[in-house]
Amino acid sequence: MRLSRYFMPILKENPKEAEIVSHRLMLRAGMIRQQSQGIYSWLPLGKRVLDKVNAIIRDEQNRAGAIELSMPTLQSAELWQESGRYDAYGKEMLRIKDRQDRPMLYGPTNEEMVTDIFRSSVKSYKDLPLNLYHIQLKFRDEIRPRFGTMRSREFMMKDAYSFDLTREAAEHSYNKMFAAYLRTFDRLGLRAIPMRADTGPIGGKLSHEFIILADTGESEVFCHKDFVGFDTPDERTDFDSVEGLQAIFDKWTSLYAATSEMHDEAAFNAVPEGDRLSARGIEVGHIFYFGTNYSEPMGAKVQGPDGKEHFVHMGSYGIGPTRLVPAIIEASHDDNGIIWPASVAPFDIVVINMKAGDQACDDTCELIYAALTKAGKDVLYDDTDDRAGTKFATADLIGVPVQIIAGPRAVANGEVEVKDRKTGARETMTIEAAINRFVA
Repeated sequence: MRLSRYFMPILKENPKEAEIVSHRLMLRAGMIRQQSQGIYSWLPLGKRVLDKVNAIIRDEQNRAGAIELSMPTLQSAELWQESGRYDAYGKEMLRIKDRQDRPMLYGPTNEEMVTDIFRSSVKSYKDLPLNLYHIQLKFRDEIRPRFGTMRSREFMMKDAYSFDLTREAAEHSYNKMFAAYLRTFDRLGLRAIPMRADTGPIGGKLSHEFIILADTGESEVFCHKDFVGFDTPDERTDFDSVEGLQAIFDKWTSLYAATSEMHDEAAFNAVPEGDRLSARGIEVGHIFYFGTNYSEPMGAKVQGPDGKEHFVHMGSYGIGPTRLVPAIIEASHDDNGIIWPASVAPFDIVVINMKAGDQACDDTCELIYAALTKAGKDVLYDDTDDRAGTKFATADLIGVPVQIIAGPRAVANGEVEVKDRKTGARETMTIEAAINRFVA
């Protein structure tokens, strides 16, 4: 992608409305634009990151056996009246009526709808276990949206819903998502700690929030410091192994970890003083097991091996991609801008032409750009006529992991400079060596 033809409205000054680093940098880098209170457009640079975050989420959901579908954002109030949540949910739900005066709502979550899909199609235990998920925009009319897309009214959610014949089978489904979430956040460059949590308006009997530690977190969290060093389940994880997944769950819940709502001061004080960690945290995922809370009032039953009908046991599992993007920035930035993990960077490499219009610089940059693009790399080519300082500032601000810098003096010697955005390390090498490093 040539920067001269790309839409990336950079801001030179810090926006006054931005209270935290991620909000400030997302606005400055031209990733998002606020349309109204708590509602944002994702501009091209931001959407590239969001798409890569979603791809990792989708990959790990599929690996764990979940099946993707797509459900509508507008839902009939009748389903929520069946479950008993229509009146109980509160003002966060946007309630509307269509032209036939039928009550509708803009979905804040999808337990009722997916239960309706299940009950109309699945009749036998032989079709279980089943886990259905989608990635969709949702709306909750937050009383105080803030921090950009960290806490917005319209947001994107990956929500999955599991269906099982028994509690034991449902807990295995819960453990699948537990392990999948650990892997997902690790691939995004985050250390997420699962913490016992309140089930809130979704209801249920078992719940964990996945929290990353950050000074700008909205809530206080308490945990054992050893969580920071735990090994994440690797790609060889067998999601069909009941014992293996239970072992992962047991390990990651063996030490004290709780959000402020579930905090037990006495239990926390029992942790050796040097091992206690009290910090602010950002919730990036939330999983629930709620048994038959929805299947009973909505009549979601299957025939069991005994020939009798049984209400299915359910769970739901949420990740907020539009919250994850600022969370990654909160965890990975410096004074100059964003430092993206390679897995979600909007571009893999930025090629910086220090003197656009100079034949040697132009030819060298075109050669590098073509070779890396042909090799399948996402390359941003800064071919603008901006000053060198502006080019460097832009490259650092948007956080592309690798910068290849072509200036007249270096090019005359058949060389370019390669900079690592994260470490700041610079290395001068031949043009051929620079290409080969990233093509191989």
